[in-house]
Amino acid sequence: MECKQLIQVVYILIWLPATALCPDGQDNLSSNDGGWASDPDSSLTDEGPCTVDIWDQSLTYSQFIQQYAYNKPVILRGQSDNTKFQLLCSKTNLLQDYGERLVRLSTANTYSYQKVDVPFREFVDHVLRPQSMDALGSDTLYFFGDNNFTEWHSLFEHYRPPRYFLPHTSGAYSFGIAGPGTGVPFHWHGPGYSEVIYGRKRWFLYPADKEPHFHPNHTTLSWVRDVYPFLPPEERPIECTIRPGEVLYFPDHWWHATLNLDTSVFISTFLG
Repeated sequence: MECKQLIQVVYILIWLPATALCPDGQDNLSSNDGGWASDPDSSLTDEGPCTVDIWDQSLTYSQFIQQYAYNKPVILRGQSDNTKFQLLCSKTNLLQDYGERLVRLSTANTYSYQKVDVPFREFVDHVLRPQSMDALGSDTLYFFGDNNFTEWHSLFEHYRPPRYFLPHTSGAYSFGIAGPGTGVPFHWHGPGYSEVIYGRKRWFLYPADKEPHFHPNHTTLSWVRDVYPFLPPEERPIECTIRPGEVLYFPDHWWHATLNLDTSVFISTFLG
């Protein structure tokens, strides 16, 4: 069976050592969609409340370490100028530079197994679709760190990550493109950042000692429909929707799930 018959939704994610090279200049990162705009009928309208602290450049490193680094998430605005990186991540530019490169896709449930290799152009043209409400995590695929990273290095050397790093850590990047309604179900790992380049991404977070109720093979979309509305106030997640140019920081071992409200392009910096 052809892979495009097997796959309903895809994440594309790339790992490589973090670098921080970007030309000077300032622009509005949310001024265009880079050619990734979703059909308005497929985008999700409910952004939910925002219960995460939001800071601009006035947040000092000392405040970040004392208030957020080990305690709770925070959203950062205006931290760095990624205008050049956003331009390089437009649909036209990525297809031109990487269209024939193979990407490896893995199942998008909490415990991943199956893998499929497809050209990046096929991923964009045939696989990048809105999430089906009844799809399971084992029916959805994402690309996660199985490719030759040197092929993508020329893109990532233009990304400028947030300036606050934790002591004794270094960063590794993970890049993603995903359709409306897609998202990663609840899971946890080390601390990190996630920045939206195009689109909108809704985040749900719980502290390490407060494991959420979820099925590891159910999508975030189904969790939002079937579980989220019935949670009592004390079991509600910390949440917010982030947009282009905004960066969300999450501490070590915090549970989190994501839901892409549009076709989204995004990059995470994992600190380890």
